[in-house]
Amino acid sequence: MDTGAAERFDELGTLGIEEEFYVVDEDGRPVSGTDDLVYRYDPPETLENRLDHELFKSVIETQTPVIESPGDAADTLYEVRDALVDHAERHGYRIAGAGLHPAAKWRELEHAEKPRYRSQLDRIRYPQHRNTTAGLHVHVGVDDADKATWIANRIRWYLPLMLALSANSPFWNGFDTGLQSGRAKIFEGLPNTGMPTGFEDFAAYREFEQRMIETGSINDRGELWYDVRPHTDHGTVEVRTPDGQADPDRVLAFAEYTWALVVDLAERYEDSAGPTRAAGGGLRRETLDENKWRAIRHGHDAAFVTRDGDDTVGLGELVDRECERLGVSGIRDLYDDESGASRQRRLHEEGLDALCESLML
Repeated sequence: MDTGAAERFDELGTLGIEEEFYVVDEDGRPVSGTDDLVYRYDPPETLENRLDHELFKSVIETQTPVIESPGDAADTLYEVRDALVDHAERHGYRIAGAGLHPAAKWRELEHAEKPRYRSQLDRIRYPQHRNTTAGLHVHVGVDDADKATWIANRIRWYLPLMLALSANSPFWNGFDTGLQSGRAKIFEGLPNTGMPTGFEDFAAYREFEQRMIETGSINDRGELWYDVRPHTDHGTVEVRTPDGQADPDRVLAFAEYTWALVVDLAERYEDSAGPTRAAGGGLRRETLDENKWRAIRHGHDAAFVTRDGDDTVGLGELVDRECERLGVSGIRDLYDDESGASRQRRLHEEGLDALCESLML
């Protein structure tokens, strides 16, 4: 089975955005709709070969075409989203965005019949049967495979910040989890998820992919569901950390930040040499996991353990530093705004109908 090639990493700075959404009825409740929207009815030209179903028949994924410049991201994202909403409405459905849908109860929803997903359900069992999650994945092109692996190692430090800002999934299976991102914790129940370890170079990562396939641990490389990975087919660094979102401007803020991080790290790679290129960049997996947990539990109120492990720093201070360092502004707007999880809890007090309505595109 093909595990990709170094030659596919051939361009720096391109952008791609994948979003997972919920197919819902007029009342905003999840329903089985992907058979219709992906297979029965031809999608509009904008979505041709850019629409797919997920594990549940109530979850659908869109992929943008390759975006050559971050300045083109907004128009492209809006075009894809508008096409999806129009396609759904023409066939009696609506579309909703969140990391977990508050009205989704996994025992009452249908799984997809695609052999790939049936194999996963048989192999993984309960953790996959309950996996009603929806996420946001941002791809940034990198022009060298070893560079992409190095970037993926080091970008792990910034993923808890992204997760805390994106946290938009407090409810799961009909109850309040007490978490800000229930999606992240539910998804971590699957194998080959969460924070990956650092890889020495691209050859080491590709060898790992191959061994996982050969040992029957995964059926294909797409089943390495880590929070970040060098995508060996697209030639990108793929960040898979954020919760799904209804608001496109929130998605664009994560795209802006991810792009800026990857390009900055690419420049730092070129300036590095010798020990500074060591796998993992000196980041302890335990500290990364702790900071991710803090993002899951506390969201906007998270304080993260510093690199040296001697102190903590609040999310707001980190956001200020990153905006100044990288010249971005979207994540500052996210921090200043009400978090997705807080908004969901506030609206839930008005009733489930109000909350479900608020999540529809």
